[in-house]
Amino acid sequence: MPTESINSANAAKAAGAAEAVPRPRLLDQVRGAIRRLHYSRRTEESYIHWIKRFIYFSGKRHPATLGESEVTAFLNHLATERRVAAATQNQALSALLFLYREGLGRELPWLDGLVRAKRPARLPVVLTREEVGRLLGALEGTRWLMASLLYGAGLRLVECLRLRVKDIDFGYRQVLVRDGKGQKDRVTMLPGKLAEPLRRHLERVRRLHQRDLLGGYGEVHLPYALARKYPRAGADWAWQYVFPSKNRSADPEDGVIRRHHLDESVLQRAVKEAVRAAGIAKHVSCHTLRHAFATHLLEAGYDIRTVQELLGHADVSTTMIYTHVLNKGGRGVRSPLDRAEQPVARYGAARFHIH
Repeated sequence: MPTESINSANAAKAAGAAEAVPRPRLLDQVRGAIRRLHYSRRTEESYIHWIKRFIYFSGKRHPATLGESEVTAFLNHLATERRVAAATQNQALSALLFLYREGLGRELPWLDGLVRAKRPARLPVVLTREEVGRLLGALEGTRWLMASLLYGAGLRLVECLRLRVKDIDFGYRQVLVRDGKGQKDRVTMLPGKLAEPLRRHLERVRRLHQRDLLGGYGEVHLPYALARKYPRAGADWAWQYVFPSKNRSADPEDGVIRRHHLDESVLQRAVKEAVRAAGIAKHVSCHTLRHAFATHLLEAGYDIRTVQELLGHADVSTTMIYTHVLNKGGRGVRSPLDRAEQPVARYGAARFHIH
């Protein structure tokens, strides 16, 4: 057979093989781009959620056939009909911009007709020191230790759950927060009152890890490509989670059976029950303990730049919101009623008629 015929046949075979390999589905392409850029799993879930909602809103048409007008219509629908918060609309916008830029290779022009949801000026709920004491007093065991770290070190819930053994430095009494919000590392303090309880907790975790190793398990998920660079590091004690899950489970990325960290709902439920038991009449979540950490440091006289670094805020204006309890409202201004010369009747000293 002539050489040209052989080359033509090989080229046709290669082209046919290329056509036989299907292109990744759009959502798989988006997931691949998110993981390539090392976005968090929570961001991945959020982006996929908003992309799916956009597709359903647009009559299940492929996003490649849609553009600026359809994106604008979807975001306006969220703001005007669904009445979502500004942060929710911004999250949906970020997901769609990522879809078109990374998944479809297109840049959306400026969305001129976009109706932006209004961002309400809300102040964080802050607990007093006495209320924090009551809340923590209603917790015990691992849940008490985790909540104490949220308040004592200013950690976010996810940052606390993702702590590894090597992130706790007892010598310098500090906690290293790795890959926090904005993919930034920072150092915060380890409260002295938690040093001994945390040591005892880690002793129990180490015994659990040793039992896992004896059973043929004991490997933990490693971030990025560290598992390929250090194949045995996943079973090393230093990489284990400080707050491991009670049960082992299959990793959704590769199917390997591992012991992951505790689920967020474990502490969320415990804090909710503790607030009820403590009789605290405020809307309190795990994040409220971080708010209390910042506010109480400012009350104690620490400068705002120091508090900013401990919290990991990129802009000091974010930290400034905690100053509202220092010089505004009932704490910083004396009521004219307290300056009145004539005492007012105590409640209950006279009869009150409610019509």
